[in-house]
Amino acid sequence: MSSADASALLLSVKLACVTTMVLMAIGIPLAWWLARSRGFVASMANVLVALPLVLPPSVLGFYLLLAMGPNGPIGAVTQSMSIGSLAFSFEGLVVASVLYSLPFVVQPLQAAFASVPQRMLDATATLGTKPMEVFLRVALPMSRRGLLVAAILGFAHTIGEFGVVLMIGGSIPDETRVVSVQIYDHVEALDYASAHQLSLTLVVFSILVLTLVYWIWDGSHSRSSEAAQ
Repeated sequence: MSSADASALLLSVKLACVTTMVLMAIGIPLAWWLARSRGFVASMANVLVALPLVLPPSVLGFYLLLAMGPNGPIGAVTQSMSIGSLAFSFEGLVVASVLYSLPFVVQPLQAAFASVPQRMLDATATLGTKPMEVFLRVALPMSRRGLLVAAILGFAHTIGEFGVVLMIGGSIPDETRVVSVQIYDHVEALDYASAHQLSLTLVVFSILVLTLVYWIWDGSHSRSSEAAQ
């Protein structure tokens, strides 16, 4: 593996770690609200969260590029704060990755929170426990497997992003050239051996991630079934 390939892999891992932390910070309260809310506003929020599942990555990346560019609304704000444009920067990749991977974190969390028995939450609340304490002491511990699955999926999905990161970040070495873009560059250069090596690494990684996710999820359902009996 070349130094450029190793750099792309490390940058992808760094991006996935930062993105996952941001996603969990945003996704946990959002998923809790969605799991306990009904009505038009909640329905539209679910639609917006799920939108990246059906929206072509290049479309999302294109509009983010316009928004983050010097003439875009986000770009105007960041430049007024002397931050500069987020387009073609690592920070821009983080923003794009958070938006694109949001459903892969929120939906498992939402399902986990929805499975928490309401009677347990109500029983804890009747003891005079504040809502935040009910959430921290009851809902979160009972949803720990969902939290783990959400974090794994968010991390893995970020590793495999291509269309969004290419549109918003381009291919700047050590800055925005993640592993998926590096594979694309190898193919463009007809360096199929290097492309195969990196691609095989991602295939193995994906299989391991999915195996871990299904193992956690199946274990959670098995324990739930035993508890119900």
